Amino acid sequence: MPSVDSQQLAELTARARRLAVPGARRVLGLAGAPGAGKSTLAGRLVDRLDGLAVLVPMDGFHLAQAELRRLGRAARKGAPDTFDAAGYVALLARLRAAEPGVTVYAPAFDRALEEPVAGSIPVAADVPLVITEGNYLLYDDGPWASVRGLLDEVWFLELDDRRRVRRLVERHVRFGKARPYAERWVRESDEANARLVAAGRDRADLVVPVS
Repeated sequence: MPSVDSQQLAELTARARRLAVPGARRVLGLAGAPGAGKSTLAGRLVDRLDGLAVLVPMDGFHLAQAELRRLGRAARKGAPDTFDAAGYVALLARLRAAEPGVTVYAPAFDRALEEPVAGSIPVAADVPLVITEGNYLLYDDGPWASVRGLLDEVWFLELDDRRRVRRLVERHVRFGKARPYAERWVRESDEANARLVAAGRDRADLVVPVS
């Protein structure tokens, strides 16, 4: 599992904590290629921030499998046009607004089902920091181009490609794909998406090396 060392984690936690100002609402984004460890780091930050932050993953905006089949995009699941990007942008704008007394519910993604699950993540109005993570936070095409302006900071997680690909294959296998299928999927789909993600690296506020 991709990770940062204890000193890095302490420094990143301190930086995130500076964003978590009570009485305000900030949004921190973690971007990076598939398998770079975004959800792992995001979860660790939330745990260490002791109730000051909540995690809202971009993956909750995957289109449902039935819709991907209808559109002819199921074989490219994970590409930019297989998400409800406009819906994600609308949620980020609503989260930034943090209407007093209103809990916003965000979708999650169930990897076992390979489906988004609506209304899964409550974000109370008094939580000062939302952490969101996903591939396309720095992608600048179509509705994705609006995401960057809704984030106070974006960190780009960078992991050696050979390690990342190997761990990505293992993740697919762990969630039920046969290894030859997982290897082909990573080579033909995930890595095509990784190249799109890498193009946004220079738009990040911070590059985080991951091991």
